[in-house]
Amino acid sequence: MPVLAPAPDVSRNISKADQAPISVHQNRAEFWSRIVGFDVLLAGVLAAFVYFFATRTIADPDIWWHLRNAEHLLRTGEMVRQDFYSFTAAGAPWVNHEWLGELPFYFAWRWCGFRGLYLVVLLLAEAIILGVFYLSRAVSENIKAAFLASWIAAWLATVSLGPRTLLFGWLFLVFELAILTKFSAGVDRTWLLPPLFLIWANTHGSWLIGMVLLLIYFVCGLVQWHWGRIEAQRWTRRERKKLRWIFALSLAALFVNPWGYRLVLYPFNLAFHQTVNIAHISEWQSLDFHSLRGKFMFVMLAATIVLGLARRTRWRLWEVVFIIIAFYSAMTYSRFMFMAAIVVTPFLARELNVLSPYRAKADRPIVNAVLLLCLAALSIAIFPTGAQLEEGTRRSYPGKALPYLERLHPEGRVFNDYLWGGYLIWNARQIPVFVDSRVDIFEYAGVFQDYLTAKSGVGSLDVLAKYHIRYVLHSKKNEPLAYLLMHTSGWKVDYEDDVAVLLERIGPVQ
Repeated sequence: MPVLAPAPDVSRNISKADQAPISVHQNRAEFWSRIVGFDVLLAGVLAAFVYFFATRTIADPDIWWHLRNAEHLLRTGEMVRQDFYSFTAAGAPWVNHEWLGELPFYFAWRWCGFRGLYLVVLLLAEAIILGVFYLSRAVSENIKAAFLASWIAAWLATVSLGPRTLLFGWLFLVFELAILTKFSAGVDRTWLLPPLFLIWANTHGSWLIGMVLLLIYFVCGLVQWHWGRIEAQRWTRRERKKLRWIFALSLAALFVNPWGYRLVLYPFNLAFHQTVNIAHISEWQSLDFHSLRGKFMFVMLAATIVLGLARRTRWRLWEVVFIIIAFYSAMTYSRFMFMAAIVVTPFLARELNVLSPYRAKADRPIVNAVLLLCLAALSIAIFPTGAQLEEGTRRSYPGKALPYLERLHPEGRVFNDYLWGGYLIWNARQIPVFVDSRVDIFEYAGVFQDYLTAKSGVGSLDVLAKYHIRYVLHSKKNEPLAYLLMHTSGWKVDYEDDVAVLLERIGPVQ
């Protein structure tokens, strides 16, 4: 008797057939949510905010001599090791501790001019803020809280948004914090720190901040400690050994540079010996809480404290020390508001975790995609032209006076506005400057103090006589020196526009 084969399970086949389209649909939905999900939309909105509120000028006093340094290095193969831009400190030894950070700006200038410089600034700013957003999301696990905290950070970051090598330093700080955060979560990427510090040390002196934070991070794990809601967890033997080696290798990497120990000592020299520089340059002044940035800094401080108390958050010791250093630095020197924004924002986002979490099912990828395309189109439409950027620079520098200076070929020493020194170094190379924003070499020679005296209008004529000055190229905007000479016999106006005035001494220079 033949054996009958079992009847096929039709219901099972139907079930699989019915489930297949659903699975494909779900996979597509998940794919588009990853590509244009709500988190991507928030990142795009944050990037657009940085772009729309970033400065539309590259008017920074340092960028010009940075370009000249990079040009000299690439043409001759030699570092600038002494001053040959001024007549007041000519030949003085100089450590260019930012030489590596100058090269991207120079290449951008050669390829795209003013727009190239602006693009480097924009890309660095976007990378920093989006990096802070990534850190905030990782720490808080709440995309909405990360966005709100990063938005505050973006406001504070405007203190240093310009063509400055300092931006590389802040980007490296974001990388370091990401590595340390991952290590605390059990993911070891600390082997990246030594090469990071090697590049950082040759790019900007802010590497010292990174080394201090790394040392604090390591030391806070050497003890088992508990005080209220603050606790320190002792490193395991393996972790302690690993961090000890990482710190030692990172420290050694600092000395891999063209100047050796002198470059490593430069940040300490700035902190303890350049007193006139720190006392008179605006970015080294204390935070003004009446300013908009000052108010945002207060909001960040108050929110971190109040939310921490309300939520009874348990803090690790290194987190508390990081926050204290960040807030102290920002309140003491306004330039460090950017640093505070980077360090504090992830912890503020964690305290803002009271916001409702993101619900993936409520996502609308098509709407997100349309909004992102609109933001991209608007960004492209308003991207400044080279002419617009150059015109913005002319409003801050004596660009209109350059043709006159080229025709004049001043035969005699020129006293220039401090903020214009770098501009003349790059654009009027036939004129050795009196001073520029490389304040260190001028402070050591006593020139910067003499500049401040001359600028004040009290004792100005004595300083001009001391340096045998024939010409004075200076700003007209509420400047005592320009007003004094325009109303003093023995001086005449050779050139004048809405920004600058060039005055010449009448008769022989004593």
